[in-house]
Amino acid sequence: MKRAHDYKVVDVFTSRPLAGNPVAVVFDADGLDSDTMQAVARWTNLSETTFVLAPTTPAADYRLRIFTPRSELPFAGHPTLGSAHAILEAGRAVPREGGRLVQQCGIGLVDVTIEDGADGRQLMFELPSARIQPLPAAEVAELEVMLGCKLNHEPAPAIVNVGPIWVVLPMKDATAVLDLRPDFARLAAFERRLGVTGLTVFGRYPQGDLAMEVRAFAPSCGVE
Repeated sequence: MKRAHDYKVVDVFTSRPLAGNPVAVVFDADGLDSDTMQAVARWTNLSETTFVLAPTTPAADYRLRIFTPRSELPFAGHPTLGSAHAILEAGRAVPREGGRLVQQCGIGLVDVTIEDGADGRQLMFELPSARIQPLPAAEVAELEVMLGCKLNHEPAPAIVNVGPIWVVLPMKDATAVLDLRPDFARLAAFERRLGVTGLTVFGRYPQGDLAMEVRAFAPSCGVE
């Protein structure tokens, strides 16, 4: 008989169901091999699915493997927060002194801080140190063709490595970000050629409560 595994879908960055950024969290995943984890991630068809395992070091409270529908990531932000929330809610870990959990993942150990207040529970993590390099001008020109628009060059487009590797591009404003319709087939080939996870674009709002609009695309990982 095959063993059943509990899992939970967590809506991250929101207090409302069916909003925010979802992640599927699979508990007690030590008996699953990589192929099975990848198959589950394809089935959930979310941008990321995580698998909670026993840590291999006493410095960590749990180990996490993170999969897109097509590949494994060494680290990702909203899956880290959503998984920590699910682990705490299920009683699978107890915060250490100072209100923190330590996650073991492909990039190493990540501290997650827990703060309980009048507005509910807030989770934060310490982002791994980023390695940043400029995106060559020829690649910027190619992106302008596949995105069908001119890009801002201040700040300069860059390749940002925090475990997953993102091409990060500024755009004229938030409206330009929302109107973007990438050529996903060309973008997937571009990502594979550069060895990057995906593309993140951002643009500012001129006024109002919101400061910035951000979108991320990773068609080579099955995330559009």
